[in-house]
Amino acid sequence: MHGKSVLITGATNGIGKVSALELAKLGAEVIIVGRDEIKTRKVLHDLKSQSGNANMDMLVGDLSSIAEIKRVAAEFSARRDRLDVLLNNAGAVFSDYQVSADGYEMTFALNHLSYFILSLLLLDILKRTASDQGEARIINVSSSAHRNATLRLDNLRDQSGYSFMNSYGASKLMNVLFTYELARRLEDSAVTVNAVHPGVVNTGFGHNTGRLWSTLIKVAQKLIAISPEKGAETLVYLASSPDVAGISGKYWNRKQQKRSSEHSYDRQQQTRLWEFSAQITGLGEAED
Repeated sequence: MHGKSVLITGATNGIGKVSALELAKLGAEVIIVGRDEIKTRKVLHDLKSQSGNANMDMLVGDLSSIAEIKRVAAEFSARRDRLDVLLNNAGAVFSDYQVSADGYEMTFALNHLSYFILSLLLLDILKRTASDQGEARIINVSSSAHRNATLRLDNLRDQSGYSFMNSYGASKLMNVLFTYELARRLEDSAVTVNAVHPGVVNTGFGHNTGRLWSTLIKVAQKLIAISPEKGAETLVYLASSPDVAGISGKYWNRKQQKRSSEHSYDRQQQTRLWEFSAQITGLGEAED
């Protein structure tokens, strides 16, 4: 990974932070994205110290906001002309219905739109890097929670009947649908796109879902969850391993290609999600 540039969102804790550390240890230039400047700066300092790699940087932005996502992409593009790996990892689950700055349900805004917008706005840099270096990679962190979900785009401004489990599962399905659609649109390039289920990881994820659900999640994590280090292994593998060069449009778990839900292979749904996302963000139309 020496000489390669890696951008990681959601990198101030959990598997994103571990992935940043491990890729920095491999010699990559790692740029982390966080929402809180003070926390992100501290994490950056710690990562540099722990990895022994001073060639690291940070960007700050609220990735639930379309304007903020676009600003982060613009700042990256202004500073650099190389991007070997984009690791879309930022995500959350919200116990109560929350609205983003753009008026959309927060889980959709953060877990899907940040992936869509960053990937498309950085696509020119990724393509140039792939042309110069032979390849570039996009990795979208999904979850097995997508398996029981369906795509609904008509309730993203509707609070009635909100379920954080359904909203989270739907957002993770969107990650897979988007991965497959983007991979198909990039077939003639050397940019690959893959989705990954990191496993049930013992982090602070889901601890903000109210007392009952938070307690249940914590108990489940203690019983069945893997460590953030273990959870990050497949992310690091997809970002760095020569074994996956040229492989695109796949769903991964434990460093193996797996079959995602049947619903995720519906090309009409993949296209529908793309067109909806393009319409509300003003991006993506030129990629048809």
